[in-house]
Parts: sequence; structure tokens; C-alpha cells
Amino acid sequence: MSRRSLPGPTMLRLRAAGSAAGQTKTGTTIGQFLLIEPSARIAGMGNAGVAAWQGLDAAYYNPAVIGLLDGYAVQFTHSAWLADIAFEHAAVSLPAGKWGNVTATLTALNSGDIAVRTVEQPMGTGERYSVSDVAIGLGYGRRVTDRFSAGIRVNYVQETIWHTSLNTVVLDLGTLYQVSENGLRIGASLSNFGTQGRFRGRDLALVYDNDPGRYGDNGTLPADGYTDAFAVPALFRVGLGMPFRLSRMANLQVAVDAFHPSDNTEGVSAGAELEYGRRLALRAGWQDAFQTKWEDREVGLTLGGGVQGKVDVYGYRVDYAWAEHRRLGGTHRVTVGLRF
Repeated sequence: MSRRSLPGPTMLRLRAAGSAAGQTKTGTTIGQFLLIEPSARIAGMGNAGVAAWQGLDAAYYNPAVIGLLDGYAVQFTHSAWLADIAFEHAAVSLPAGKWGNVTATLTALNSGDIAVRTVEQPMGTGERYSVSDVAIGLGYGRRVTDRFSAGIRVNYVQETIWHTSLNTVVLDLGTLYQVSENGLRIGASLSNFGTQGRFRGRDLALVYDNDPGRYGDNGTLPADGYTDAFAVPALFRVGLGMPFRLSRMANLQVAVDAFHPSDNTEGVSAGAELEYGRRLALRAGWQDAFQTKWEDREVGLTLGGGVQGKVDVYGYRVDYAWAEHRRLGGTHRVTVGLRF
């Protein structure tokens, strides 16, 4: 979610005229809610998911996973995000026979009601507003060979601040290659590649005086304010995933991702999942290691766990993850998935 209030874009434009010393790219893009990972399973592994190959939730990190999905599936994620913000995500996959698979996703983030405050009324005007973000996605993936798959997803994105909104379209691309049947996997994806967006709406309507020094001049001329056009937070990931069979009942999955964001510095995330009996899983990881600027990093340790099983012919999965956010505390995710 964009953390800027309505005056934000203007403030950023004014700062650009000053000295560039010490500036970073952090906070210079719209649609930050697109970077909130909707998978509690992979979030518990440090969000190192570009080489993951199982589950509908892995398709967020790499659309190529869509081509590997087997049958119908639905997934729901709820996150108690920062500052009492609610994050929701829903996804469904549909098999398309020999042509591959199709997915549909819905992501929503809402701030709840916020009191309107002004300089003249710092305790509140009695009005309330909210900030909401929505992304609707349609994806397609196909297994090109028995070892290689590719996928694509298109997302319509809308950000709304009270009566002002922004719309744009972004594209996700991904590939996944399995070096061996039960061995090393190599994945790469480009997320949120799209056009710039600009806020528009009646909250930007204003009145002005064309010539304040002229007696009798009309001081209430109607006008429309405008914001700068901002890019979306494009993110390139490349990573490795490797399974290890520890015993007849225990398996270990290890994953490492390197990423290059358009609005931050590069970094590495890594994690592991210990699964016992294909029913119980424990996970741990670390996000954004080796970033060149410490002040740009807000996340670190992640922990999680989950259970899975079957009821008749239906498979289910319930996962939980906690993630550290340094100065902002921690976040919690819960994901529930069903397979048919």
C-alpha cells in the first residue's frame, strides 16, 4: 500500500529539487501492497519462493508454477498487517487440459476509517476517510517440457485515497526449470512490470487566485490539482530450490532467492522447510540479507508452520507465518487452501 497522503506526490517533487545526497529509492513507487506476499507457507521460509514448485500460493512468486498445478484449487490468505491494516488474498486455479492451467486472483488491502484532520481542526473535522488497494489478476501457465514451465499473469491495480484514485495494469512473467526429477530447481520471475499511474479525483479540486495582488480579481477560480505519475514497484527474482530426503518420513526443502527491486537495493532471502510425514511442517528463514543500505531493510527473521491432509478426495492445507519488521513490529499471515 502506498503510505503517502494526498499531498505526498507534491512533497516528493519538491524534495527532488534539493540535494540528492543520502537519498534512496525507497518509497518512490505506487502499489506497494503488490509486494506483500500472500503465502504464509513461503513467508515462513523467508519469502524465498521463486523456485518453489508446489501449490497455488507459489504462483505469486513465479507464474510458471501455474503450469505445474494439478486439478482445481482455491486459497485464502488473511494477514494482520502493520498499523491495524487488513490484507486479504484469494486465488483459484482451473485446469485447461493440454493447454495448461488458468488462475484468477483477488488482492485487497484496507486501512479502516481514519479521522480527517486539518491545520485549523487538528483534533478532527468529524469526517472520516479510508485508503484501499485492490488488484485483480488473471494468469496462465503451461508445462512446456517435463522439466521446464513458463507462465504469465496480468493484474489490474487500483489505489484509492478517499475520493481520489489511481489505476494501472502490471504484468508478471516467470520460468521454472527442474534440473532433475527430485533435485535442484532454478526459477526466475519479473513482477509488476507495467505503466505509470497518476491520482485523479474530486479531492484534488481546488480554487485559486490568478493574481492575488490585483484588486477586484476573482479569488475563487475553479481548478484541478494533479499529481506526478509514479511507476509500479517492479521486482526481478532469481533463485534455487533443493529438496533433501532425510528419512522415510522427513523431508527438507531449502530455498535461496536473489532479488533486484526498482525502488530499493538488492538483497538475498533464504529459508527452509522441514516436513514430517507429509502432514506437519516447520519453517524458518531470513529476508533481505546483504542489502547495501541498512536503513532500507525493515524485515529479517521469519518463522512458520503448517498442517496438511485429506478428507475423502479433498486435500486441505493450513499455514501460519510470523515475520519481523524491525521498527514496526511483526506481522502475521494465515493461509487456508483446498484441492479438488
